[in-house]
Amino acid sequence: MRIAVIGGGYVGLVSGACLAEKGHEVLIVELNEDKVCQINKGISPIHEEGLDDILQSVLGNNLQATTNLEDAVAVSDLTMIAVGTPFDGDEIDLSQIEGASIAIGQTLKKLNRYHVVVVKSTVVPGTSDDLVTPLLEKHSGKKLGEDFGVGMNPEFLREGCAVSDFMNPDRIVIGGNDDRARERMRDVYAPFGSTDKVFVNNRTAEMIKYASNSLLATLISFSNEIGNLCNAVSDVDVVDVLAGVKLDKRLSPIMDNGQRITPEINSYLAAGCGFGGSCFPKDVNALRVYGQRRNVAMPVLDAVMETNADQPQQMLALMQKHNINLKRSKVAVLGLAFKPGTDDIRESPALPLVTHLASSGADVVCCDPVAIEETRHALGDIEVTYTKSMLDAIEDADVIMLVTSWPEFADLPALIAPWKKQPLVIDGRRMLKAESVALYEGIGRGNQSINADVKSNALDQAASAA
Repeated sequence: MRIAVIGGGYVGLVSGACLAEKGHEVLIVELNEDKVCQINKGISPIHEEGLDDILQSVLGNNLQATTNLEDAVAVSDLTMIAVGTPFDGDEIDLSQIEGASIAIGQTLKKLNRYHVVVVKSTVVPGTSDDLVTPLLEKHSGKKLGEDFGVGMNPEFLREGCAVSDFMNPDRIVIGGNDDRARERMRDVYAPFGSTDKVFVNNRTAEMIKYASNSLLATLISFSNEIGNLCNAVSDVDVVDVLAGVKLDKRLSPIMDNGQRITPEINSYLAAGCGFGGSCFPKDVNALRVYGQRRNVAMPVLDAVMETNADQPQQMLALMQKHNINLKRSKVAVLGLAFKPGTDDIRESPALPLVTHLASSGADVVCCDPVAIEETRHALGDIEVTYTKSMLDAIEDADVIMLVTSWPEFADLPALIAPWKKQPLVIDGRRMLKAESVALYEGIGRGNQSINADVKSNALDQAASAA
């Protein structure tokens, strides 16, 4: 099938490239000419594992990028809208959705065949039917159901492993205004064989996306709330607590042969310094506002966001237990992206942490394998040092804050072990073993009497070396 994908960002580029890999002819429409040039050279403008390889395998065969929306839609059987829908604090910004819908409608006006327009972007329930459809009808002069169809096909892609998620989906949700539109979308996903496909109306498809992300965000904030409580209780560690919780057979089923299954959703039952990215914060907030405007209270989701907003402060509180004078301290912040495997820093807990540390007079050194330029742009004139080298970042550090669980940061204990003066390590992701460093604090780890002597000795050594 010939498919036009409007938008060359995370969702559009990954979706377009993967659909091309599955055999469809795909045209990606992107207004940024530099991005178009990169894509057409087989170079991904975003950091996403496996994407470069797919681009290079399909370019010149099934995929091409262009700035010309009209030409792309005109030669396609189906158009996917995969543009941004940022949240401004009150509502999601649908201006890009509107612009794409108008342009597509103007092109449909010139076509004499049935065409399906699919919203891939994350939008609140009613957007496809109440905004996109009227704009298409107005600017095409054509009628929904007769001349064109409108569908909603939410994505469930995790940044960092989006290619794998698209190529190996756990479900495919297909919303449509009628069976004819849904059948064309079924054809798009025919190469995905036995994957469970959910066929619903557009509003339901839109709500499924928000409900799914809100559930995952709720699991994280629940875990963080339990972790914060554990932090106030002696000899209780949230890692042990949640490990015990996850052994409930309703969370980790036991097969007839005695083998236990550990579903991936359990990975969201883990305490840390908070979630970020382009999805969870935006989607939960958008759903909260959507409910409030319909006079439906959303107290659970209100609490999810409140807990998340407070989590970076937990790392600062752990640091202040040691009476650190920031004006005389070097602080290494390990990790700037909101998660490993991506250069996305949107809503990353590292940003408020770095801002606070720098404004408090600390000598701050930030380390991340791929997200330095994005952070430099976001933080602007805030005075911090950036490096991709963990060794350079931690050299002579008084405090090391582990914010993103990049695999290479697991080498930290071995690097600092020989040092005479041991830094305070604050583990915001609980990826290190507490006993692997002399001075350790971790989210959700209450005062551990078993390590009291170790801590005392380490403090004495640090004081004598100062």
